[in-house]
Amino acid sequence: MWFELLILIIGIAFGYFRKGKEDFWGLLKTGAIVGIVLGIIFGIIAFLFAPGLLGLGVGLAGGIGIFIGVIILVIIFIVGAFIGDWLEGLQKK
Repeated sequence: MWFELLILIIGIAFGYFRKGKEDFWGLLKTGAIVGIVLGIIFGIIAFLFAPGLLGLGVGLAGGIGIFIGVIILVIIFIVGAFIGDWLEGLQKK
């Protein structure tokens, strides 16, 4: 929970301190690419270190789990950036 709160606070700071509106769709796409790459890398590592069919199951499930985890963190970051943009807009008025 503390890690997710930290991600939210970093997102708020990101949205507040960067001038102008953020490209939320671009942030989500970049996060999805990072999630896929990390999922593949850690999935391959798990496949190599676990024997037989267990390695296939652990590698596939681990890769998918890492991808989902990264996407959730990116969504939390985007919510924080949205809040930061909103606060920046309030300050300008």
